[in-house]
Amino acid sequence: MRLDDKNLIDLCEMAKKAALAAGRIIQNADRSELEVEKKEGGSNLASQVVTEIDLQAQAAILDILSPTLKKFDLGLLAEESNDDGSRFIKDYFWCIDPLDGTLAFSRDEDGYSVSIALVSRDGTPIIGVVYNPRTNSLYHAIKGQGAFKNDKAFNVENKNNKLTLLYDQSFLKIENYDEEIEKLENLAKEQELEGIEHSPLGGAVMNAITTIELAPALYYKHPKKELGGGSIWDFAASSVIHSEAGGQNSNFYGDPLDLNRADSSFMNHEGVIFVAGDIPHPWHKQR
Repeated sequence: MRLDDKNLIDLCEMAKKAALAAGRIIQNADRSELEVEKKEGGSNLASQVVTEIDLQAQAAILDILSPTLKKFDLGLLAEESNDDGSRFIKDYFWCIDPLDGTLAFSRDEDGYSVSIALVSRDGTPIIGVVYNPRTNSLYHAIKGQGAFKNDKAFNVENKNNKLTLLYDQSFLKIENYDEEIEKLENLAKEQELEGIEHSPLGGAVMNAITTIELAPALYYKHPKKELGGGSIWDFAASSVIHSEAGGQNSNFYGDPLDLNRADSSFMNHEGVIFVAGDIPHPWHKQR
């Protein structure tokens, strides 16, 4: 089933409603009684933890979005559910992360969010909705229609005189860390910026979104052989919001993100990079 503009607007409004419903559960959670459990995931801890709040938030989202599966003939990929393969059959699928940045949430730190996207079968993100329960910020975008924060236009603004580097804890463990920082310092110098501003944050979703708000800024994950590097649901919503706001995002080779990977939901195989502001893509690795 092909979706027209009215369908997309209606679906975006439903996704916003669903994100807010999940966000209320997250905001009202009692962390003092929170049980953090392990699940099967990638090579890093962040992909292996889950709480009852993740499950409750996903249930709230599905309560609102499940009727659309039949009405609009959509597939579904949700972090806390088994991948049923419908994303390879339907023209579009919902891609849901009910609580990105679970570790940050469990520690009561910045960097967690609700992320909902509608992605076409070829991996193009069409709708993106992200809600930050900590700041009551609701971001949304429909491909070709601009990006919005709390229903006001959301665009890149170069506000800083330094290059902001957004990252999670896995970045500190990369090989040749010192050389990597030197590359970024040289990039900042080439762009006549006053060095690098290090800005560690929690989940991938808010890292990507925050590059728009702290531009010039970037956030990235290297390609690697081990499973991990974030999952499709970590980048689907943020990528369309980021692009519509005027940012650039791609894999490490400069190609579109593989948001409907056939053999896995992880993004380790090609890496990801989000760049916002008047700075070039710092790497185009050769395959």
